[in-house]
Amino acid sequence: MKGILVGLAFVGIIGSLASALVFMLRRDDASGQDDPRRAGRMAWALALRVALSVLLFICVLVAWKLGYIHPSGLPTGG
Repeated sequence: MKGILVGLAFVGIIGSLASALVFMLRRDDASGQDDPRRAGRMAWALALRVALSVLLFICVLVAWKLGYIHPSGLPTGG
């Protein structure tokens, strides 16, 4: 269950980043002038990505503090 939620969060983060890329690369008219609505949608998509990333980080910290997840550490090989 935890893995599915984390995976969905990552898909949302990558999807938001991809939509910002589409808004950044797309031109609205043939003259090549920038559209303020396009810039606003790109900024909104990037803000959503940041918010999802912060929310995922906070959820991981809370899950660790409550004992739902445990650090496994790295093998030292010695």
